[in-house]
Amino acid sequence: MTHTNWIDLFQQVLQQLPLTLVMIVLSLIFAFILGFFLAVIRIKQTKVLAPLVRLYISFMRSTPLVLQLFLVYFALPQLLLFVHIDINHFSRLFFVILAFSLHSAAYLCEIMRAGYLSVPYAQIEAGLSVGLSYPRILKDIVIPQALRNSIPNVTTQIIELIKDTSLAFTIGIIDIMGQVQLIIGNNYGLGMFQVYVVIAMIYWALALIVQGVFTVIYKRAERPYQV
Repeated sequence: MTHTNWIDLFQQVLQQLPLTLVMIVLSLIFAFILGFFLAVIRIKQTKVLAPLVRLYISFMRSTPLVLQLFLVYFALPQLLLFVHIDINHFSRLFFVILAFSLHSAAYLCEIMRAGYLSVPYAQIEAGLSVGLSYPRILKDIVIPQALRNSIPNVTTQIIELIKDTSLAFTIGIIDIMGQVQLIIGNNYGLGMFQVYVVIAMIYWALALIVQGVFTVIYKRAERPYQV
């Protein structure tokens, strides 16, 4: 393959990059919101909700994402019809974002909970002993350290989500992986090596960007706590 053809191939695949980025960003936003509330329930050990959250997390972490995607896309609309709610006309993008959000929220919940628990309780007691309110302790002591301690795991989860978006094409979403399948199909399987090299380079580049950004954030967040 000539240099020009490689450039054309990158351009063809990158045409669908905006859609992939939309899936990643929206899924992350909703996953962080849901994960936060799930983490609060887990930390507070709410009697009724905590067992349900543990069951939810166990299911999400123990079943393949592609199965969860199919359940959301094929099974959920059928279940909702029993209560006279019809979502069959919703965009496929809606189902993809919903599935990815639900999946990532289970992991982010545990990351947030672990970050909170990583802060020694003695620091909370010390804050209370000098007259600080619990919300003030959370704001000034617990949350900054919990966020800093969670950055490596959050980085890993975001990179996992980037890779997971490659499953969206299984329900007909033409993102960068879907575009690859179209290119291969239109060329009757010819040039598969070049196409897969291109898509691998794109996913790798996205992961490196995320890793680089969060490495900078982690180093900056670490400074105030250096002795």
